[in-house]
Amino acid sequence: MEQIIERKQLVNDLLSKRWNGKVKIITGIRRCGKSFLLSTLYKKRLLDEGVTDDCFVEIALDRKTNIKYRNPNLLFDYVVNKTQDPDKRYYVFIDEIQLSFKIKNTDIDERLVPEEDRDLLYTTFYDILNELASRKNLDVYVTGSNSKMLSKDIITNFRDRGTEIKVYPLSFKEYYPVSGLEKTEAFEEYLTHGGMPLAVLQPDETEKRKYLKDLFENVFLKDIIERYRIKDDEVLSALVDSLSSSVGSLTNPHNLANAAGSLMHRSTSDHTIKNYIDYLEDAYLFMGAKRYDIKGKKYFDSTQKYYSMDLGLRNARLNFRQQERSHLMENLIFMELVRRGHNVDVGVVELTKVIDGKKQKSQYEIDFIVNTGREKIYIQSALNVDTEEKRLQETHSLKNTGDFFRKMVILDGSAKPWVDDEGITYVGVIPFLLED
Repeated sequence: MEQIIERKQLVNDLLSKRWNGKVKIITGIRRCGKSFLLSTLYKKRLLDEGVTDDCFVEIALDRKTNIKYRNPNLLFDYVVNKTQDPDKRYYVFIDEIQLSFKIKNTDIDERLVPEEDRDLLYTTFYDILNELASRKNLDVYVTGSNSKMLSKDIITNFRDRGTEIKVYPLSFKEYYPVSGLEKTEAFEEYLTHGGMPLAVLQPDETEKRKYLKDLFENVFLKDIIERYRIKDDEVLSALVDSLSSSVGSLTNPHNLANAAGSLMHRSTSDHTIKNYIDYLEDAYLFMGAKRYDIKGKKYFDSTQKYYSMDLGLRNARLNFRQQERSHLMENLIFMELVRRGHNVDVGVVELTKVIDGKKQKSQYEIDFIVNTGREKIYIQSALNVDTEEKRLQETHSLKNTGDFFRKMVILDGSAKPWVDDEGITYVGVIPFLLED
């Protein structure tokens, strides 16, 4: 019997948004389980509640048999024809909506349209989804693997008719119950092979690693190369290697251009690297975290950090060679915080000391500033605080923020939460990941 990973929180999120008059836009990296969430887990819950099978209209635009429906006009006609009964309520599921292309309207005289309004000459999937969402007997859901086309344009193009549900690879909390392993062993496995669902369900380690490598090379990178018509994929490949090697390290396009250039033994431009970073973020392979000056209350423009969406993919890209535990743990904590819906920045505390009568400024890092909506929480990732010297080193920046927001140190292992005399909370990464 096929093992099913229940993603209850995501299913409940979809249930809470049904029949809200908006298009539910399910976004995330390819192969993270968006389609399975919608067409299997969510559909099963609705069927269990009594929705009948003839109330579902489902179409996957990545299927060869459905290529013609990438034309938004034909897609609209297909859905309308399948939802003719005005007394019936239909659930419309459209998979991989970003594959839909725009179609020029032939019934408009182009000569009468000002240059700045030329985009209005075309019908896009935004137009047909807005139209479908306005129909009282349709509840519309789409999935997509392209952030710019979807999440970044929701407010503009959906005219307040879109709401986003972000799907990530499995969290440790979702992974652990299906791993069949003891907590510590499960954590080590998760740190190495990540949470891509089909990798998790593959019992053979060799096959698991082969799947992750093939996924990175033959799905994600090929998608980017084809979508953006990249002619020199060697630069993209070198950039991916640089980003994978430096997760959790401060960098910028110039440094990455130098690193990629040294890997290729030839130079590349900062501009090209900046564009390629945008493509990788757009495909949800990496996420950036900006640096924030806590005392100066401003962002730094020059440098930031990048984290991999999934550690299994990152490790596979590097042939499972570079396993710096501190960087892996930092990446894992960052993605967990993002998965929980928080805005996450990298913190900088700038302190001035007088040495030999001269003022000298020093910058101290706080791994994460978490904005919960109501407050900030400062978080430091540390392998251990086994000695007093190590504890003081890890908490120095936390104690010099100049404010009274909560402060936390997340440690490697399973340590239960405890608080020191200065109000700083310490907790092991495993209970942090598993307990709300």
